[in-house]
Amino acid sequence: MRFLLLLVLLLLPRLALAASSTVYSSPRDEVRLISASNDAQNGTVKLALDFTLKPGWHIYWRDPGDAGFPPSVSAEAPVTLGPIAFPAPEFFSQAGVGAYVLSGHVVLPFTSSHVSGNQVSVQARWLVCSNQCVPEQAHFTLNLTGGPAAEAGLFPATPSIVPSPYAAHLAADGTLSLTGVTATQVKAARFFPDSATVLVNDAPQPLSFSAQGVQLHLKLAGKPPAALSGVLELTDPSGQTQALRLTTTPAPPAAHAPWWLLALAGGLILNLMPCVFPVLAMKAVAFARMGGAAHGHIRREALGYTAGVLVSMAALGGMLLGLRAAGISAFWGFQFQSPVFVALAAWVILAAGLSLAGLFHLSMPGFIGRVPAQHSFLTGLLAVLVATPCTAPFMGAAIAAALALPPLPAMGLFLALGLGLALPILMIAAVPHLAAALPRPGRWMMLVQKLLAVPMFATFVWLGWVLFQQAGAPALALLALGALTLGLALPRRPVFVLLVLVLLPFFHAVPARPALTLPGAQPYSASELAALRAQGRPVFIDLTAAWCITCQVNERSTLATAPVQRLFKDKNVAVLVGDWTDRSPAITALLAANHRAGVPLYLYYPPGQESAKVLPQILTPGIVATAISR
Repeated sequence: MRFLLLLVLLLLPRLALAASSTVYSSPRDEVRLISASNDAQNGTVKLALDFTLKPGWHIYWRDPGDAGFPPSVSAEAPVTLGPIAFPAPEFFSQAGVGAYVLSGHVVLPFTSSHVSGNQVSVQARWLVCSNQCVPEQAHFTLNLTGGPAAEAGLFPATPSIVPSPYAAHLAADGTLSLTGVTATQVKAARFFPDSATVLVNDAPQPLSFSAQGVQLHLKLAGKPPAALSGVLELTDPSGQTQALRLTTTPAPPAAHAPWWLLALAGGLILNLMPCVFPVLAMKAVAFARMGGAAHGHIRREALGYTAGVLVSMAALGGMLLGLRAAGISAFWGFQFQSPVFVALAAWVILAAGLSLAGLFHLSMPGFIGRVPAQHSFLTGLLAVLVATPCTAPFMGAAIAAALALPPLPAMGLFLALGLGLALPILMIAAVPHLAAALPRPGRWMMLVQKLLAVPMFATFVWLGWVLFQQAGAPALALLALGALTLGLALPRRPVFVLLVLVLLPFFHAVPARPALTLPGAQPYSASELAALRAQGRPVFIDLTAAWCITCQVNERSTLATAPVQRLFKDKNVAVLVGDWTDRSPAITALLAANHRAGVPLYLYYPPGQESAKVLPQILTPGIVATAISR
């Protein structure tokens, strides 16, 4: 017995003690003041009003709507109280009155500063309603006895309302548009404004879907505000609800805005991006074939290449717009998220490399064989095929604008992008002096052509690595089997086509953990971002993909270097990586919220600021250092 008594006395300081005031009780509710700890750290303690409401009774949210007022707290000087953190509300309608309420068990946290001694007192008042409303108030006194608090578990571990990752716009007619959400993600929605006078609170909020996302049709109480802020609750088909804090931004530019200039510039710069380097080999061969030729022939080859680029770009743009019209989120480079497409692209690139190496003559399939300038046309098709993993400067914003426009102007932007990609070749056709400067064909072309096959083989290896990231070793083995068959069956191409049809059904993605190659990085999620920002930490977000060469180059040349890693550590920057190699609704939503149509995307959230800094798509250590230092 003495031993047991001694053991109890030893353990007693470690036991959690109650950190609660006496309970205010009425026929409508029970209310008490609780604390997350039993002592004040530097004069500050986290408190909360703990409500247990009887069935049928409710209190009011921060914005009460058409009636009522929210709970409030006060304390005598020198103690100061912070604002109450309200959870997500419920909608309540009665006799034409729309209100935003809280019911059941409700915890309303707030902080108390300048606390001295081991006691804190708070005066609280609230309105509790059912068929009638009763104002209530109470004076709570809480003793801080030291040690852990038994009520700490009642405080929410993570915020119930997180920042919205979606771009939100408010039209003049009250339509709230959310970009990046698909019809399969949302079953119901309700918007709760921060101001009670902005909306007709009791009006229904019909939900509809568009190619860009979801639309909630609000009834405005007056003129449309410059910015509408509040909480949007989205309920998915399984019944799970998420509460998102959002502020609307100005609507996307109209169709007449000069986005085609950005698209043209983006396509032109795309020629310099790492993704397009393998096609430079085929372009170089095309240039060499033009040397010494008549100007009419050069013009015909240049137009053939341009036609191939535009046809391929139109097909890609049409596919993107069609998928989005069907409610499927599709962005630039989305096809590389499919292992089937990656395998097909790898085999096509390998065939092109074998043709450049002189192992066989790549004849044009089907209708392409009847197109003038066939090789140039095919080169244009391949240029778009291998360019899609990259996003050039100006290009991301232009594609995002295209996906927000009606089909006809949107297709115009895709064609402007293709025209920019083909512009260097067109310049040779348009300026005879440039064509005259090309070297004349000769035996040297055979050696150069074989050397230029090397980038194509390197691209095949890279696509094999991408496939391994998506589908694992079995898919890589199937890719190698197809490549071997391609090499052996060059004279009998139908054999290879038959094998492809047999192998393709076996290429499918397997669940994989995000590839976090940056030291100390964590996987991106909206909740993790919200938690880090609530702690006051600066956050750097890297949205990347294994098939994005620009992403890989930026990582190795900038983000993974010692100076940048040291900067992250010195500034206590949390690094979140969003891996978009496979489809991810969360990353797609973040791209849409920042008006981007593909990776890479780099965001830096300074501590204490609402919005993020968007960094350029081509990074240097100096760019990252400047963004963080400022």
